[in-house]
Amino acid sequence: MSSLCSHPETNLKMIAFSIPGLSIFGALVIESASAAVASTFTAPAAAPTDQSPFYVGASNGTITNSPLVAGKVFDRFIQIWLENTNFAAAASQAVFQNLSTQGITLTEYYGVTHTSEPNYLAAGGGDFWGLYDDDFEAVPNNISTIVDLLDQKAISWSAYQENMPYDGYEGYNYTNQDDGYTYYVRKHNPLIIYDSVSQNTTRSARIRNFNDFAVDLGNNTISQWVFVTPNLRNDGHDTTVAFAAEWLNYWLVPLLEDPNFNTDRTLILLTFDENETYTINNQVYAILLGGAIPTTLRNTTDSTFYTHYSTLTTVEANWDLGNLGRQDTNKTVSNVFSFVASDTGYTNNNISGSAIPLLNLTTTIPGPLNPEYYVPYLAPTNGTGGGSGPTFFASNVNMSLNAADAPAPVNLTAAGTSGSSEVRVGLGLLGTATIGAVIMALL
Repeated sequence: MSSLCSHPETNLKMIAFSIPGLSIFGALVIESASAAVASTFTAPAAAPTDQSPFYVGASNGTITNSPLVAGKVFDRFIQIWLENTNFAAAASQAVFQNLSTQGITLTEYYGVTHTSEPNYLAAGGGDFWGLYDDDFEAVPNNISTIVDLLDQKAISWSAYQENMPYDGYEGYNYTNQDDGYTYYVRKHNPLIIYDSVSQNTTRSARIRNFNDFAVDLGNNTISQWVFVTPNLRNDGHDTTVAFAAEWLNYWLVPLLEDPNFNTDRTLILLTFDENETYTINNQVYAILLGGAIPTTLRNTTDSTFYTHYSTLTTVEANWDLGNLGRQDTNKTVSNVFSFVASDTGYTNNNISGSAIPLLNLTTTIPGPLNPEYYVPYLAPTNGTGGGSGPTFFASNVNMSLNAADAPAPVNLTAAGTSGSSEVRVGLGLLGTATIGAVIMALL
């Protein structure tokens, strides 16, 4: 697999970009080819409410949640992510056409970069830290996530990862022993990549498998914030969007009728991590579903500009949370879903057309996970997100290492230093003076 893209065959042309107000440089992938596996969807169990031996391990028991915390518009938010599909390709599938009649189709929803993993990172922590590949990453434990904001108000959360072998599994991937196929990958599990979650046993136990999902659903203990990742075939990554559509007909469609999953206060986002064609802007198909959608808004469209960062600000607005001080405070890319913004008093921007920033850039965006344009992890920027709460600062964050005092990007690869996760994480924990000394030693 290419180190630059989740697709196996790519031809690259490096181009420098400067976007007013964003100071981003990048590279476009000129061509991309899919590694679709020609296969037929096979249901792992009679229904998504049933456990299955296909999911490797037995359930770890049901989850325990804190008492329900009422939101302004919804009490439960469920994200379901699929993979690598252009807007038009998804729109051509009958299941998306049918689901659109039940909800709001977001016609200007965008992934934030390429490849896959940085998009998942963005949804968990409000940034993708310059990452442009799908390598094993471990973001230091002084970097906060949506979990910190939810925990502050005792809002229950969990994630369900199909074919993950056991709760809190930290491995790079997992191969089923019965057929030798790798169905689960770490890169599609946003919270496990953050050490503040994976290295906390209480938190990591809330990242669960699909057998756990069946038990939790049966016990009516699905959390208030939920992230769902199908396996590599069912999400369309190793197959096609038509294959993913079959999985949706098996898994999601019946669950929409299950009150333990979809209550009248549930908001569901069905979307994709990124599009397939890297030469066009990163528009993906997205639908808002669930009982929280007002009857008058069902079978409608919303042309407001949204990105994966909007999932953060929408949750912040709904529960009046604080923010992460990352892209969730960047008003250009973090509009709140409009019907939620309307009910919570949040004011979205009205950019459209050519004003929408390019979100298909990659490889040369500075960050701690980009060894060619390395900058350390910086402290959050004090700002305002979707809610009125303050920016969250972890107790062990280095407040002296901020945007104003950060060193210029350094090419660690050219300096002869490994670009491995271990080196990048280690540097990210150092202070400004120490980093400067390290950089000088490399040059």
